[in-house]
Amino acid sequence: MNTYSINDQNFINSESYQKFLRDNPSRGYLNIRAYAANQAIPISGLKIVVSTDINNDKVVFFEGSTNSSGVIGGIALPAPSLNPNNLDAPNKTTYSIEATYEPDSLKKIYSVNIYENVSVIQNINIVPDMNIGLGGL
Repeated sequence: MNTYSINDQNFINSESYQKFLRDNPSRGYLNIRAYAANQAIPISGLKIVVSTDINNDKVVFFEGSTNSSGVIGGIALPAPSLNPNNLDAPNKTTYSIEATYEPDSLKKIYSVNIYENVSVIQNINIVPDMNIGLGGL
């Protein structure tokens, strides 16, 4: 499996990516909230990578870190259009969220479904290894 960024000109011009965009012409939004201690302590500096597989290739749509409030907001991601004739089973695209907290060598992976014009919130609860600490919090 190869890994590509959506900033890779060769990949974004490929037929497989163009087909993905035709299948996902709309936008959905992902918001990340990272915390510890039962949502009492926000985790800043949590590295987030959002990707999906397209024809057995990993495609990275977003890379960034949480702010001092433990938040990354409004990550726009391609999503399929809703079918107004079948709202009971809305079309979705599934993305992988890889969350890494380097001071404590913690890594979590989540799957999230993105829908047209919907803001999804992914909570990430960091439970520190008591032998390691929580990066100076």
